[in-house]
Amino acid sequence: MRIGVISDTHIPVRAKEIPAEILSEFKKVDLIIHAGDLVEPAVLEKLKSVCANVKAVRGNMDTEELKIILPEKEIIQAANYRIGVMHGYGPPNNLLDLLKTAFKKETPDIIIFGHSHAGFNEKIGKAIFFNPGSATDKVFSAYNSFGIIEINDKIEAKVIKI
Repeated sequence: MRIGVISDTHIPVRAKEIPAEILSEFKKVDLIIHAGDLVEPAVLEKLKSVCANVKAVRGNMDTEELKIILPEKEIIQAANYRIGVMHGYGPPNNLLDLLKTAFKKETPDIIIFGHSHAGFNEKIGKAIFFNPGSATDKVFSAYNSFGIIEINDKIEAKVIKI
């Protein structure tokens, strides 16, 4: 299974649209996960235009409309693995502790998050913590990025700089 991961698009505040390079890559995935801060519902429709299977959670900057229709966190089953997804909130230096607490009962194999706008891919304990970075905003990072996760016998996650 191949999963495209995106977060912190902040459309139309930080950019008018999702970068074409990302949309092109997402045409080759089985699932797209957006880890929050879409800002506008049109982002979901754009992602669905390249892959029918899209999951998303709400972020702290999302509109009220999105906060009503999107969950704060979600568990997705992919093959024999459990994926936890949550945007995160508060100071970025407390983000990992927040996520560990939020998913303590579910024990996912990988936790996908956003909020910090910085790519992150590290195994901590038994889980991989994965942030694709921001697709459109460089406020806390030197580059824009997205993620690709390959799930076969194991989980392989990559942050891809654009």
